[in-house]
Amino acid sequence: MSALAADGALMRTIDAASFNAAGNAEVVARLERLPVTSRLKLLRVIVGVATFFDAYTVLAIAFAMPQLVSEWKLTPTEIGLIISAGYVGQLFGAVFFGSLAERIGRLKTLFITVVLFTSMDVACLFAWSGVSMMVLRFLQGVGTGGEVPVASAYINEFIGAEKRGRFFLLYEVIFPIGLMFAGMAGYFLVPIYGWQAMFIVGLIPSVLTIPLRWFMPESPRWLASKGRFAEANAVVKLLEDGATRRGMVLRDPVVRPLDSKAEVATRSNWRELFKGIYLKRTFTIWGLWVCVYMINNGLVTWLPTLYKQVFHLPLQTSLAYGWITSTVGVVASIVCALLIDKVGRKPWYSAAFLIAVVPLLTLAWLGATSAIQVLIFATATYAVLQTIAFSLYLYSAELYPTRLRAVGTGLGSAWLRAGSSIGPLLVGWIVGDFGIQYVFAAFAAVALIGGLVTLLFAIETKGRVLEELSP
Repeated sequence: MSALAADGALMRTIDAASFNAAGNAEVVARLERLPVTSRLKLLRVIVGVATFFDAYTVLAIAFAMPQLVSEWKLTPTEIGLIISAGYVGQLFGAVFFGSLAERIGRLKTLFITVVLFTSMDVACLFAWSGVSMMVLRFLQGVGTGGEVPVASAYINEFIGAEKRGRFFLLYEVIFPIGLMFAGMAGYFLVPIYGWQAMFIVGLIPSVLTIPLRWFMPESPRWLASKGRFAEANAVVKLLEDGATRRGMVLRDPVVRPLDSKAEVATRSNWRELFKGIYLKRTFTIWGLWVCVYMINNGLVTWLPTLYKQVFHLPLQTSLAYGWITSTVGVVASIVCALLIDKVGRKPWYSAAFLIAVVPLLTLAWLGATSAIQVLIFATATYAVLQTIAFSLYLYSAELYPTRLRAVGTGLGSAWLRAGSSIGPLLVGWIVGDFGIQYVFAAFAAVALIGGLVTLLFAIETKGRVLEELSP
């Protein structure tokens, strides 16, 4: 009897797995044939508002700091701790909220992250010392670090393979624009209204994003992965009805059989990131995050100081040169968003890394002897690599199945915090002991490593259904 009971239980498990896999495959097929509707664009705008102010919040402290230094008599060590606290918080947030999103859903987790970094923005207005600001910035960083990777997973899971890159990256380009906006707000508001103005502006997402949350459906791919097919089908039907009301003709869904063992997994296990095909993908994406952010954040945080202290340019000129670099980076990002679905991820990333070696080695060879020289070649480097930096959230989300997408993207993006920390430290050490030109030589070596990692280990994801890429 026990053998018969065991056989019966096994058959029921197999039948349930087959049923769930079939239901999941149907949801995926219906999503893949959907056009980009106004409803999907609205989702992108709502999440984009949160991401815009996420980016703004990351840099807000940099423009508040000059006044805080005078008001609170901060030491250089305290300044460094306050700035670093936000990045450390982002690391914890990326890992924690990425894991949470696999358990409770993308939408609930996004809501929590936005409420967290907005409420901490309010709290920063009442900070009274360097220690209090450091604690509040850490907690704010937990929220900002969790928002982007979860938002990336959420946006990716609504769009079909053919349109995913362009649709997602036109959302993701809002992040570098948010960084630029922080600079504008600091330049115009802080001298007149004080450092608190930076945090008051950061309250806008609470006014816009939190009420709009009620117009956002949960990710149908996540719902299907949890066996909640009625809810998943309701979301897909909502999108289908919106398309047909606008006169769009939907082709018949092409149902592809999915792996019944993998696709019905209802619980995320982060250990899967280091098993099977995902082991190589995980270490590859970590390497890309570290290499590109080590160079770009090393450049963008160091260049204004270089212009002022080494080349003795006026403060306004130094800031203007920094603005030029950031602006060119945004333009390059938009070009990447429009073309990446045609070119592909792997060829774009490998070419960008290897192209960046040229201006970096040129600066090292010329000796970086003038501000204009640095402006031209460093801006070229930053712009080329920014196309990788801002689009890695797209690529990371494509490398993992639904059950691992948020946690894999969150854990991978945590390594950008490591690269962001190492870059400025590397610059300071090399400049102090060797000279400016050797900084660019070191960065050229890092770019070369990034290019080789991409060529040797990265996979191409262009035009492929998420479930085909990651069983």
